[in-house]
Amino acid sequence: MDYQPLWLTLKLAMVTTVCLLAIGIPLAALLAKTKSPLKPVAEAIVGLPLVLPPSVLGFYLLLAFSPNSGLGKFLEWVFNVRLVFSFPGLVIGSIIYSLPFMVHPVQAGLEALPPSLREASQTLGKSNWQTFLHVLLPNIKPALLTGTILTFAHTIGEFGLVLMIGGNIPGVTRVASIAIYTEVEALNFKAAHVYAGIILVVAFIILLSVYLINKRLARKGLPV
Repeated sequence: MDYQPLWLTLKLAMVTTVCLLAIGIPLAALLAKTKSPLKPVAEAIVGLPLVLPPSVLGFYLLLAFSPNSGLGKFLEWVFNVRLVFSFPGLVIGSIIYSLPFMVHPVQAGLEALPPSLREASQTLGKSNWQTFLHVLLPNIKPALLTGTILTFAHTIGEFGLVLMIGGNIPGVTRVASIAIYTEVEALNFKAAHVYAGIILVVAFIILLSVYLINKRLARKGLPV
């Protein structure tokens, strides 16, 4: 039994989640604050991965990352980086694919906060950054938790996009979902059961944790 795909899956989910915390929270704050008429367009772009088949997104990312494309040639020539069939390519694809799972809960949490909270902080002399970091974010802990865990869980379950841009390279891009597919193709159902069972248990624990922690936060008076 090869447990490398499980470790690779966990590594991909952790790296993707950390990156989306850095990218998704500022983007969610911008979308929550802006009154631009282009806001629906930006929200539609962010939410596209929710409705697009993973194979469609994976296909276009494969074209974009290909060494024959302009972007692919630029990355390889300037940074000596090739994204197709590599772990960094999986990370970038996962960030794009899981973006709405981080942005939407955080945006909804920020939009639900009363404007008086921000105004009171600024009245006390806090800057916009201090207000966001020390006043707004602590009041949307359930939304942050939901976005973080959903991003992590969603990345664990990726298949179509990973297969399109990463292929099935052992130790490099063969995550658990690809390993399950490979074992089923080889009629090795015992190994497939192990991979699938572990992912099932992990996903259940993750979702159960979200509900239990949100319930506890709700008892403390924080909006869920």
